[in-house]
Amino acid sequence: MCGIAGEINYRKPINKNVLNAMSRELTPRGPDADGIFESDCAVLVHRRLIVIDPENGSQPMTDGNYTLVYNGELYNTEEIREQLKNRGVSFFGHSDTEVVLKAFIEYGERCVEMFNGIFAFAVWDRRTRTLFLARDRIGVKPLFYAKTDGGLIFASEIKALLCHPEIKPVITREGAAQIMLLGPAREVGNGVFRDIHDIPAAYCGYYNENGLKIKRYWELKAAPHIETFEETAVHLRELIFDAVKRQLVSDVGVCTFLSGGLDSSIISAIAAHEAEKRGETLDTYSIDYRGNRENFKASAFQPDEDAPYAAQMAEFLHTRHHNVVLDTPALANALDDAVFARDLPGMADVDSSLYLFCREIKKDHTVALSGECSDEIFAGYPWYHKPEVIHYDGFPWATSVPERGALMKNPMSGSGAEDFVRTIYNKCLSNVSYLDGESSEDSRMREMFVMNLQYFMATLLDRKDRMSMAHGLEVRVPFCDYRLVEYAYNIPTEFKNYKNREKGLVRYSMEGLLPENVLWRKKSPYPKTHNPNYLALLTKKLRELLENDNCRVTEIVNADALRQMLDTNGASFTKNWYGQLMTAPQIFAYFLQIDAWLKKYNVIVKE
Repeated sequence: MCGIAGEINYRKPINKNVLNAMSRELTPRGPDADGIFESDCAVLVHRRLIVIDPENGSQPMTDGNYTLVYNGELYNTEEIREQLKNRGVSFFGHSDTEVVLKAFIEYGERCVEMFNGIFAFAVWDRRTRTLFLARDRIGVKPLFYAKTDGGLIFASEIKALLCHPEIKPVITREGAAQIMLLGPAREVGNGVFRDIHDIPAAYCGYYNENGLKIKRYWELKAAPHIETFEETAVHLRELIFDAVKRQLVSDVGVCTFLSGGLDSSIISAIAAHEAEKRGETLDTYSIDYRGNRENFKASAFQPDEDAPYAAQMAEFLHTRHHNVVLDTPALANALDDAVFARDLPGMADVDSSLYLFCREIKKDHTVALSGECSDEIFAGYPWYHKPEVIHYDGFPWATSVPERGALMKNPMSGSGAEDFVRTIYNKCLSNVSYLDGESSEDSRMREMFVMNLQYFMATLLDRKDRMSMAHGLEVRVPFCDYRLVEYAYNIPTEFKNYKNREKGLVRYSMEGLLPENVLWRKKSPYPKTHNPNYLALLTKKLRELLENDNCRVTEIVNADALRQMLDTNGASFTKNWYGQLMTAPQIFAYFLQIDAWLKKYNVIVKE
């Protein structure tokens, strides 16, 4: 993985110092090497994290009139390389970077339809003075852009764009609404800051003297599912095994996240078996919190602790296991670091814990595999199963929109807040492909699938990319393989919910791979701290902040409403903020993150 950035300007010279500053901001994403390409109206920069072909994968990479900067990994590199060789194309190395560049030269924009991987890249055509931009189908790798006077700049992260003197850290009332009504999600294509956008997942396009034109190159299509349940289970097992095996290819060692839940256990089991074939031992990592054993209380969302299951799986697979234990002060202190990594307020300590976790993993590894996307595509979340939220007219993980609106400094009425979110929600549903004659229940499950893919999962992927790449750790996500996503979209709900269990089909398809108690363990979300000291510490920090003359969160949030929340330990806010992970401690942490973000980025709030 890497960091990329660049500027195209047809009217005036490009300031190379600005591009160097943008490159420096991306150093954590690519600490191993850097490069720059200059043309008459284009400058491209690259920061490299070396994973494949250290000698021949340097960037920017030029071949004739074409120059590429690329962030990502292809998992079908060898297949595409062979196709190109059969067309007479020669190669000087074995990097996927070279395959991406030569595939673009050979096939043009159609190359993205051939790629199985996670990527964001740009190709400058010196002859036509045109820039091509593309992002992977699921949106695992980020790509932001902003228009300038006479040109366009792009980068892997927002902080790099803000190095440009024409891009100011401004948020309008609309940006504040993104933070308060959708956050930590954000509207597809919206960078929250005024004038900053991102290339949406599964989009590509060209920028030239006529402007930027992008288009969707991939979308989910409804189709009849003609396989039996048994055939589906076999097919699914093959796809999962293939996705994981492809993502184990690396010129450096690979480890896995292992929580003891279903998804991480599947990935770790396949990876451990592949390592054993090579006479190696897989390293696995889990996260825990000081005081959790004493303070854990089971709930419908989190029925049991991860630690015993992670230990069981590590022993079962004979892995070299590492349990990273985080303490309350470190978790709270890293909230600011997580904001700076993400460039926006995020999922509070759900982010900061991952930030600290990835920092520990990076001490020994550069590549890891993780289980994101399975719950989204195989109906693992509670809102896929609870009748009262399945048909909620909005995003089911955030039913507190009117209450959020009331917390704003200039409160949005309940209806006004709901109208804002519903416009975005309806735009999301306009992307849903239905099957003629299917039931309203099946149609709703398709809508839930697309909502989760474009919003809830996008938030988690943002989190995973920024928290890991802040330490130069590449995290791959096998369940985001687009073939799995396409296949899952048309699997009947009754198959997915086999035995009336969330992800029942996945569990059945993996019989024999995992111990039975792990295979059929009830879903437990990403682990968070249950230490009461954490809530006490955040409450103290937020109270002190509100009394500080330097407080900025009240430029967006109503101070009296915040104090009321503090006085009731969060009980005055009775609905979920964002899924089951963001309760009172995380909501308080979110407001602390907003304040840190406003200060760090010198955000200008405009009404």
